Amino acid sequence: MISFFRKIRQKLLQQNRVTQYLTYAIGEIALVMIGILLALQVNNWNENRKARTFETEILSLIDQNLTRDSVLIATELQNAILAVQLTDSILNQIERGIYDERLNVWMGKVVTFERFKSQSSAFEVLKSKGIGTISDKDLQLNLISYYDETLFRVYEALNDVEDFFNGDWIPVIKNEFNDFSYRVRMEPRNPILFFENPSSIVLFKLYKDNREQGSVRRMKTALDEISKLRILIKKQNP
Repeated sequence: MISFFRKIRQKLLQQNRVTQYLTYAIGEIALVMIGILLALQVNNWNENRKARTFETEILSLIDQNLTRDSVLIATELQNAILAVQLTDSILNQIERGIYDERLNVWMGKVVTFERFKSQSSAFEVLKSKGIGTISDKDLQLNLISYYDETLFRVYEALNDVEDFFNGDWIPVIKNEFNDFSYRVRMEPRNPILFFENPSSIVLFKLYKDNREQGSVRRMKTALDEISKLRILIKKQNP
């Protein structure tokens, strides 16, 4: 094609038709520019199509990760709420001076801790690609809030409970208990001495407060944010 146009220009020059030559040359340049612009437009269209395809796929994976997080958090939240409720039962039983097997079973479910690890692999892939890949700004902000802020607070609250278990309960268990079966039961050597010790009451109350005001509240917030995120994702990926 280029050689064809070149032959025409040469013929026009040989015939001394300069004006026509210039007009033809300008037209040829215009055609080349149009071709370049079309090529760029097609390339941009392809890049946008790839970006939208990536957005659809990554949001689908994030939704799967969030579903898993929701199930795991709900399970740990249920355990934590049960522990709070059983702590109240223990304190009520102690106040009434009833030291039976129920206390041992309840303590087995109270003197524990919850663990959770988010499945955030899809979000990490998104961050490496660029959060701006997500076209919905509100969804961008909510994803950042959940993965970089809310989860941090959940981990922090859960670690506080686990640290309390290891630092405060374990020494007591070693010194004052005959039997300890995690999440099943625990039996003090001298129930009356243990349960009537003010330090034991304080220990139960502090542990309950650590859960109630910390991990339970943080996990509820996380579940709320997951629900909101999944609604936004569904709008983006109907």
